Amino acid sequence: MKLAFSTLGCPGWSWEEIYATSKDLGIDGIEIRGIESEIYAPNTKPFREENIDNTLSVLKKLNIEIPILTSAAYLFDEENQEEAYNEAKAYVDLARRIGTPYIRVLGDKDGKPGPERDLDLVKSQYQRICDYASDKNVTPLIETNGVFADSKVMADFIKAVDRPNAGVLWDIHHPFRYFNEDPETTVNNLDGHIKYLHIKDSTIKEGVVTYRMLGYGDVPVLDCLKQLKKNGYDGYVSLEWVKRWCPDLQEPGVVFSHYVHYMSYLLRQI
Repeated sequence: MKLAFSTLGCPGWSWEEIYATSKDLGIDGIEIRGIESEIYAPNTKPFREENIDNTLSVLKKLNIEIPILTSAAYLFDEENQEEAYNEAKAYVDLARRIGTPYIRVLGDKDGKPGPERDLDLVKSQYQRICDYASDKNVTPLIETNGVFADSKVMADFIKAVDRPNAGVLWDIHHPFRYFNEDPETTVNNLDGHIKYLHIKDSTIKEGVVTYRMLGYGDVPVLDCLKQLKKNGYDGYVSLEWVKRWCPDLQEPGVVFSHYVHYMSYLLRQI
C-alpha cells in the first residue's frame, strides 16, 4: 500500500511546503483538496495552465504522485445539478491533464447521515460523470459518507449505477462511526469496488465526535488494513486530517510525521 495525505490537513501551507514535506517524510502521494486559500483545484496556482508543466516536472523529479483530486461536487443537490456536474467535469479534465487516475464526488454532504437524499438523482448524476470520464482514463469515486456510509446502501447503489469506471472511496471512519460496521462487513459488501482509502481516527462522547491522531481514537484502523490486505488491495491510504474545517486540530507538521511513523508500524502488523 502507498501513503498519501490530503491537503485538507495543511490549509496554511504553500505548494512548495506541501511537496517538500511529502518528499522529506517519504510519502508517495499528495491528494489535492485545496491549496492555501483556494479550495477549487483547477484554480489553484500549481494547476493553472501556465504552471502545470512545471508542477508535473517537479513532482516527477521528486517521485511524488497525485493519486486523486477531491472535489466538492454534491450529486444530491437538486437545486444546483448542473453546477455539480460541471465541477465534476472540470476535475475529470484536470485529472486527465495531469495523469491522475481518480476524482472524488459526493452523494451526501457530511460524514454523518442527515436529511433524506434522492438516490435516483445521485445515481443519474453519477452515471453522467462516469460516462463523461469513460474515455479519459479517469475513474470518478463516490465516498462512503452520509447515507452512503452504510455499505449495504453503497453496494446496491454501485450495482445499480452499472458503469465499468464506477468505484468507491472508502472513508474508514464513517461506516464504523455512524453505522457501527466492522471492517470485515464493509469490505465484504464493497468487495472489488474500493479503489482509494481515507483514513482518520476519532473518539465519541455523548454523541460528539472528536478527531484524533491515528492511534489515539477507537476507529479500528489496523483491522481495516488487514481486511484490505486480505482482499488484495494495494492502492493508496490517504490521511484526511480535516484541519481546513476544524482549525483547532493539531498542526500538520506534527500530524503528518506521526502518520508516517504510525502507518509504518501498522503495515508491519499485517
